Amino acid sequence: MNKSTRVNLTTAVFGLGLVWLAWIGWGQDREVEVVPYSVFEQQLREGRVAEVTVGDQRVTGTLKVPDARGKKVLVSTPVEPAMAERLSGFGVAYKRVREATWVSDLMGWILPVLILVGFWGFMARRMAGSMGGGLMGIGRSKAKVYMEKSTGVCFDDVAGVDEAKTELREIVEFLRNPQHYGRLGARVPKGVLLMGPTGTGKTLLARAVAGEAGVPFFSISGSEFIEMFVGVGAARVRDLFEQARRTAPAIIFIDELDALGKARGVFPVSGGHDEREQTLNQLLVELDGFDPSVGVVLLAATNRPEILDPALLRAGRFDRQVLVDRPDRDGRTAILKVHARKVPLAPEVDLDLVAAITVGFAGADLANVVNEAALVATRRDAKAVTLEDFTQAIERIVAGIEKKRRLISPRERQLVATHELGHALTALALPGADRVHKVSIVPHGVGALGYTLQRPTEDRHLMQRTQLMDKLTVLLGGRAAEVLVFGEPSTGAADDLAKATDIARDMVLRFGMDQALGPVVYAGVPATMLLPQDGATGALPPAAASPATAQRIDDAVRGLLEGAQARATDMLRRHREVLDRCVKALLDHETLNEAELLALAAPLRDLEAAQGYIKDRTARDAAPSPA
Repeated sequence: MNKSTRVNLTTAVFGLGLVWLAWIGWGQDREVEVVPYSVFEQQLREGRVAEVTVGDQRVTGTLKVPDARGKKVLVSTPVEPAMAERLSGFGVAYKRVREATWVSDLMGWILPVLILVGFWGFMARRMAGSMGGGLMGIGRSKAKVYMEKSTGVCFDDVAGVDEAKTELREIVEFLRNPQHYGRLGARVPKGVLLMGPTGTGKTLLARAVAGEAGVPFFSISGSEFIEMFVGVGAARVRDLFEQARRTAPAIIFIDELDALGKARGVFPVSGGHDEREQTLNQLLVELDGFDPSVGVVLLAATNRPEILDPALLRAGRFDRQVLVDRPDRDGRTAILKVHARKVPLAPEVDLDLVAAITVGFAGADLANVVNEAALVATRRDAKAVTLEDFTQAIERIVAGIEKKRRLISPRERQLVATHELGHALTALALPGADRVHKVSIVPHGVGALGYTLQRPTEDRHLMQRTQLMDKLTVLLGGRAAEVLVFGEPSTGAADDLAKATDIARDMVLRFGMDQALGPVVYAGVPATMLLPQDGATGALPPAAASPATAQRIDDAVRGLLEGAQARATDMLRRHREVLDRCVKALLDHETLNEAELLALAAPLRDLEAAQGYIKDRTARDAAPSPA
């Protein structure tokens, strides 16, 4: 009999008992009538009473025949001390009983207490189901246990992280065949730490390991160990590892390990976190107490490895650290194929082209792209998902939802069109800029009145100074176009200025790309180890820099930004007629794709810096554009 059945049976018995007691009380009350003693004595004189019972507080008489209202018992309080003598003269049987016995007194106290305790126990069990065991079971682990059939994930369902899968396959083989791998003295790693940016598939990989090994899989989040009571986290750690040892071979997976394993003593002034540190200490003790022959493996995942306690990362605890990074182009293609298994695709859809314009997307982002593309095709009642559906899905994710009903004045529309084409034309003219897929003045997202969709066509791991300068020029191209056409900038360039300033500061502070300051790093370590691609940290100079050096840094950053804006202004001024023609076309059509933009911007081929780039890209992009 399981726990829920026992609880339901106890509840049913308790309810039936209450109903039975209520029925007895109601039945007795229906036959009893409380009368004055004078009425009671009158009934005695008339001979209607068959039996009398005298108590300490009242006298009870049973009628020979029930009265007109069906009452058979009369109850009254005696008022004369010589009652017994007087009753003897009426010729009826009478007796004296003691109503207040120790049994009745005890039951009068115990029964209400039992009812309250039973009700409290019932409510406690109900609350325990939602609070992980209640007060008596608060130290029990909240880990969910999955067997092989319920994980439903194997290595074939994970794509784009082949190196990580290779590292984890050894764990599976260790669990499947420990004798073979231990014949030369090797032991299974005690702990494996999966670290990488968000959405790269760390949790999915852990579930795939359990599915491949076919062993119990204990899954819990790092935040579930911490409660308001001191010592609960450590108790739950002990209980979790004890459960895993009983069901070994098994896998323990702790997601978001940084919530549990933050470095100790980082903020000593704030008074510390005793509960968190006790929980971490218990985890370290359990890792040290691992017996490799038992067959229990600890997997953990985090996207912030830089804040973990060094004691967690030393050899003998997390022996193996696996980086689950963003996929490359081949990996993105494989991930798209996995998520597109249940989605009908049109014959012309080439997922490799979709992967080419999703540089920097993680596995979760690509899953969202496939889902959004299927939703776009569903809205237009299509039977298959086309390449245009994927393009609209990427635009929706990158730029936000279209808001065609937002009203914009004609002057603002012209200003937005000029700003966006300033970005697009400078990007077309510079060899180090990303490819322009679309320009639109349709409002998107929260506050964007227009957007220029640029996506790189190849993975970049390093960027040269020339490429960074081209990126600065494109970012400031919108502001340069506004000043060139309208004579003054607008607030629409605020986000561009923030991004450009971050890149310029990194070039000076971190990358040593200013000749006057030299190859010196003036910034500290980045705040996170797992930076997004082409991301700028916006690092500030350390406090140890002299005032003169800080002034030179500010001058260098300002010089980079002013040079990039002057470069963009010069390009657009020399091809003002191209800018005006493109602005008119964008105002008429609201959206220009890559082919339309290249046709309108043909005179840009005369620029020496852009001529070879455009010809080379025209040859490479002979295939149909996904835009």
